[in-house]
Amino acid sequence: MSTDLSYHYLQDMKHRLHSLKALADRAVAQVRDEELFASIDDVSNSVAVLMKHMAGNMIHNWTYPFAPDEEKPVRDREGEFEAGEDTRDGIFRLWEEGWSVLLDAVTGFTEADLERRVVVRWMEYTLIESLNRQLVHYAQHVGQIIFLAKHLRGEEWESLSIPKGQSEAYTERMRRERHPDAN
Repeated sequence: MSTDLSYHYLQDMKHRLHSLKALADRAVAQVRDEELFASIDDVSNSVAVLMKHMAGNMIHNWTYPFAPDEEKPVRDREGEFEAGEDTRDGIFRLWEEGWSVLLDAVTGFTEADLERRVVVRWMEYTLIESLNRQLVHYAQHVGQIIFLAKHLRGEEWESLSIPKGQSEAYTERMRRERHPDAN
């Protein structure tokens, strides 16, 4: 594998994961305590459950990424989808722990690791495949967290990107910032 490509891949993966976490954190920061545990119907997950599930996945898969499944931290996946006696502080501690495990793992990977084998549920992947697979998984759940937070906050929601109806003004501002000499 090309050293330049491998290096850029790992740098981009770190950037993408940090961006995902920042989006989720900004969405969750807008959710009131009682809303954190609310679900929109009987078959949907709450923001807290999604956070707990993601953290459980991260801790299990990235603590010892190259170890066989049976040597990874024990995980109660089904329990991740139950609210139980969770508190906001407990959810946030677990959330931060999960992201820390994931980001530390990605930061520690070398270019030579990218073709190493990772086993997830007794399925073998290269590290690249596993990282890509998890990036999609985490992005899906971050999207759910944002959707729920936006739904719960309603009119009080503060946009995480370009607010509706402000695309042209945003594009013009970006053009001026990046090309100040252009008219």
